[in-house]
Amino acid sequence: MSQTLPENAQKRVGDIMTTTVITVGPDTPVSQIAKLMSENNIGGVPVVDNDEIVGVVTELDLIVRNTRFKMPAFFTILDMIFYLETPQHYEERLQHILGTTAKEIMSKPARTVAPGATIEDLAELMVERRMNPIPVVDNGRLVGIVSRSDIVRLMAREFEPEE
Repeated sequence: MSQTLPENAQKRVGDIMTTTVITVGPDTPVSQIAKLMSENNIGGVPVVDNDEIVGVVTELDLIVRNTRFKMPAFFTILDMIFYLETPQHYEERLQHILGTTAKEIMSKPARTVAPGATIEDLAELMVERRMNPIPVVDNGRLVGIVSRSDIVRLMAREFEPEE
């Protein structure tokens, strides 16, 4: 008995990506990024420096700036303090909350996906790494961007009745 794969299993990232990508530079002010994302109804923008993607600013990166800063967790034994996170992690969180430019709040390093990657691989990356959107790179060049909503649109098309 042969089993056919669903249409989504045969699709690739290049089939669903958006090819017109809005990018920002590392020194772009956070206020400008928020306005750009709001006006274009997008969930994130790649940060590009000298044609290289150095990070991504997402809605979550912007929202984190409005959360309470939590001091690092620690415990003491015999008057010695043991921190449960590295000083670097603490400094990164502080910089993220206080950041005023893309380079200070972006998620880095930038995780990217190839246009030939499967939708299944893309979905797994988004879920495991909690990433959205993800830049699409081919031979080191930014060729598109893909988000969760692109996968949802693909699913919606699969469930449309055939005429």
